Amino acid sequence: MLSVLEQALGALVMGLVLADIFLTVLYARIGTGLIADRVAHLTWAIFRRAAGRFGQRRDAVLSFCGPVILIAYVLLWALGLTLGAGLIIHPALGTAVRASTGETPADFMTALYAGGSSMAIVGASDFKPVTDAYRVLYLVNSLVGMSATSLVLTYVMQVYSALRQRNALGLKLHLLAGETSDAAELLARLGPQGQFSSGYSHLADTAASMAEMKETHHFYPVLFYFRFRQPFYSVSAQAFIALDTVSLIRSGVADRQAAWLKETAAVDAIWRVAILLVVTLETTFLPGSLPAPADVNNAESEAWRARFAEALRRLSAAGVETTPDEARLETYLALRAQWQPHIARLAPAMAYRINEFEPGGQKR
Repeated sequence: MLSVLEQALGALVMGLVLADIFLTVLYARIGTGLIADRVAHLTWAIFRRAAGRFGQRRDAVLSFCGPVILIAYVLLWALGLTLGAGLIIHPALGTAVRASTGETPADFMTALYAGGSSMAIVGASDFKPVTDAYRVLYLVNSLVGMSATSLVLTYVMQVYSALRQRNALGLKLHLLAGETSDAAELLARLGPQGQFSSGYSHLADTAASMAEMKETHHFYPVLFYFRFRQPFYSVSAQAFIALDTVSLIRSGVADRQAAWLKETAAVDAIWRVAILLVVTLETTFLPGSLPAPADVNNAESEAWRARFAEALRRLSAAGVETTPDEARLETYLALRAQWQPHIARLAPAMAYRINEFEPGGQKR
């Protein structure tokens, strides 16, 4: 009876591990993992707590978290499959599974060794199945082991490919903004002398890249835990500058020069996908309900007013016609109130401060 329960437990463990691999690697939808998501969250919490002890080297410590999580995935799945196979084989040691030479040990460590070997190639172990049922088990285990190995290796490569795309977008926005985090600088460079037709292709490319980045985080949520020292590589910073750029286009640039730009699909797409990205990550990785739009009458409104005035000065210096009236200021405040609370909540989850995303904040 106990041997049957042990084998049932082994089958359950293998089933859970295979289900987790399926949901993480094949089904690939954010927030659906059974075990891997919890391991990632726990690993990040450990790194976050430990990094606080390293002072100025905190960012360097946190940058190791993403790769360590992938290693944890591999070890979790490999050890889980080995444990499950060992539990199934343990009652059969000395009967249905025997040592190639000599007496067959019956301890559990031997069962783990035999189970791990069965996940590789049939016949590559010191232990052999001697009944048809266990020969089939070894065959199934070898197929499962090889399939899982191929899937996991492919998954790791895809994660790093997606990470490269995210970093490329962050670097692109950083360079377009003159190596600042200033959306006004980016906008001034896209439309010198008000000629936004020359820079519209960059906006269209940014919309497409952000849509791809949103989907990569949907398929590979582990990307959330890859943190770099430079804030412009973070999702929060990229969403911040993208949404601030759209807010300035819709509020600060005069209609005479850019009424067409405000109505373009690219500008609307940047706004929609950036909001969708931060809300998706916030909903998945942060507890509690989503924050309500900020009250523009609070203390932050003065900083936002100063930000708007400074942005208009930069745009005017670049030859962009602006509209510095009170109605346009209120439009900017209302637009910013829609997205600021989400980024202010998401950024600290990855150990950034939102003021690092403000103009000049990355150099402070």
